[in-house]
Amino acid sequence: MNTTLNNSTKKPNTFMRNASFLMIATLVSRVMGLLYRGPLLSVVGRTGMGYYGVAYDMYAILLLISAYSIPMAVAKVISDNLALKEYRNAHMVFKGALLYAIVVGGIAALFAFFFGRIILPAPNKDEAFIALRILAPTIFLSAILGVLRGYFQAYNNMMPTAISQVIEQIVNAFVSIGAAVLFIKTFATDEASTAIYGAAGGAVGTSAGVVIGLIFMIFVYMVNRKSINRRVAYDTTGANENLKDVMKVIILMVTPIIFSTFIYNAHVSTNNYLFSFLMNQKGVDKDVISALYGEYSNCYNPLINIPLALSSAASSAVLPELAAMYKLKNVDGVISKVHTAIRLTMFICIPAAMGLSVLAFPIMAVLFPKSTEIAGTLLVFGAFSVIFIAVSTIMNGALQAIGKPHIPLRNAAISLGLNLATLAGLLWFSEGLNIYAILIASIVFAVSMCVLNNMALRKYLGYKNEYLNTYIRPLLAALGMGIVAWLSYYSLYTVLSIRIVCLGLAVMLGMATYVILYVVISKTTKEELRKFPFGNYAVKFMELIKIYR
Repeated sequence: MNTTLNNSTKKPNTFMRNASFLMIATLVSRVMGLLYRGPLLSVVGRTGMGYYGVAYDMYAILLLISAYSIPMAVAKVISDNLALKEYRNAHMVFKGALLYAIVVGGIAALFAFFFGRIILPAPNKDEAFIALRILAPTIFLSAILGVLRGYFQAYNNMMPTAISQVIEQIVNAFVSIGAAVLFIKTFATDEASTAIYGAAGGAVGTSAGVVIGLIFMIFVYMVNRKSINRRVAYDTTGANENLKDVMKVIILMVTPIIFSTFIYNAHVSTNNYLFSFLMNQKGVDKDVISALYGEYSNCYNPLINIPLALSSAASSAVLPELAAMYKLKNVDGVISKVHTAIRLTMFICIPAAMGLSVLAFPIMAVLFPKSTEIAGTLLVFGAFSVIFIAVSTIMNGALQAIGKPHIPLRNAAISLGLNLATLAGLLWFSEGLNIYAILIASIVFAVSMCVLNNMALRKYLGYKNEYLNTYIRPLLAALGMGIVAWLSYYSLYTVLSIRIVCLGLAVMLGMATYVILYVVISKTTKEELRKFPFGNYAVKFMELIKIYR
């Protein structure tokens, strides 16, 4: 395992390698996170999963406010120092970031542990509070973990972050199920307490995953400690900021990123509150409201979040390089790197959106057999919002890298306002849209963020979208893929009638078709294809079928 700190200026393909590491790790983590939900549901029951969901949603909000953006902010600030070879200042930023994480993460964790009942939704606050208390220390640990990940990301070494993410999710999956079983057997006395302690056991898995991830990152830091100290000792720049100045920089950089990320992710929660309130005002039964939103939040959202997590990984991978280039006034390099990041993201997200859309109903039937046609319909029409959100995520990272973190914050606030206005208007003035109103409002949010961020990049960088290779050619290849995948699944299903087998074969045929069509349409060379995630395997496949000779 390579844990050595790297010098990004000597490796031209650093971004593609780093993005590949993070994307693969993120994909594995998200898929595992999706798969273990079924066994956990069978252990704790729907009511227990409801309590766990309530606690986890509040934990996620506190995490967004305190720790979620720390890796990106730390990577940005340290990258600025590394670009100027100010290793002493870079390490001072690391120490300052640890102090920031300890204070902010500690306050959030203590608030959740002692006062979490106040902020939990009224119907289930007592039942979910035990799970939230178990999750509370995780907020503090996640903040420290974020600093360590951000530190290595600043050095363009994504391997520790990628490995720690996979380890974290593996531990989370197994401990969640095991702890839920143990808690139920030890503490539960009836059906009600089974749900409460089952949810608490599920929360233990999340905490255990973060603990193991943190231990791994501390180990990586200790392995690299001599190298880090050597760089600091031989720093000849003479730059030597004090802790007070460093903390000021960190706070000024972290705060807008935190609020931007919070607003960017909080539109899901605000949509939930507004949807429930307005539907209730129209006289819709609360159980119907809960069931409708359940189709959206428990079935649709987890699926589209998988490709979106990949775009977030690409953004994390590109940010340190963009920050270093911009610090050295290499604007052309920044623009080129943004083009590369968006092209890589679209190479993955466009076919992902197409696949989710054309195979929406069989996917829902396999992963969520108790879902209704509503979930499938949401995925058919909502999958393509992935493209807009993915592009805006990369642009968010670019704006933050060039020292404009307040711009994504402003754009997120404007987009949230448009989202809520759209949702309120659709729900109040139309009949029958119900949960589809949230889908439409979310698409408005995604498109607005994409347009506003693009305008900002054009203003501050002179950036212009490259449409042919980035969007049009992948879309043409994805259209062919979608036709093959759809025909494959429904043809096979008429013969085999085993849904999961037919779906697996259709997905594999679709992926192979996409790679072939993409290479043929875009005239991608072997060298270019090798730079993409799993590129070496794709090249071997192309050689096997004689596309490459």
